[in-house]
Amino acid sequence: MSTSIRQVQVTFDCAEPERVARFWCEVLGYVLPQPPEGFATWDDYQRAQPPEERGSWFACTDPSGVGPRLYFQRVPEGKVVKNRVHLDVRVGTGLVGEERLAALEAECARLLPLGAVRVELLYDGIDSCIVMQDVEGNEFCLD
Repeated sequence: MSTSIRQVQVTFDCAEPERVARFWCEVLGYVLPQPPEGFATWDDYQRAQPPEERGSWFACTDPSGVGPRLYFQRVPEGKVVKNRVHLDVRVGTGLVGEERLAALEAECARLLPLGAVRVELLYDGIDSCIVMQDVEGNEFCLD
């Protein structure tokens, strides 16, 4: 049996796909893709859609092509419970103790003005992570 490597896309259910996509672009250094062929801008594309479909999805991609594409789709229901899957933003890889904590705190300070919310610091003196929420309350960790 042969195995093949497949690309992965991470999909978020949300109320405002473009707003959430732009937040994650800032967090991860991702970029917005070019608008679909035949459209000069995303606004032009949105105006061409039926009213009920305008703003129903948005995406962002890793400019290096290595990370997964993130796709954001509008859903009618709001977030009710904790995510069963979340992203870990790896800003402290290889660091321990106070050095790791300082790297996490610096990234937390950068994300708060973008609309992120700090939920909880988990720190045992060696290892640490900061539980955060994005602009629509989806949990993620600074790890």
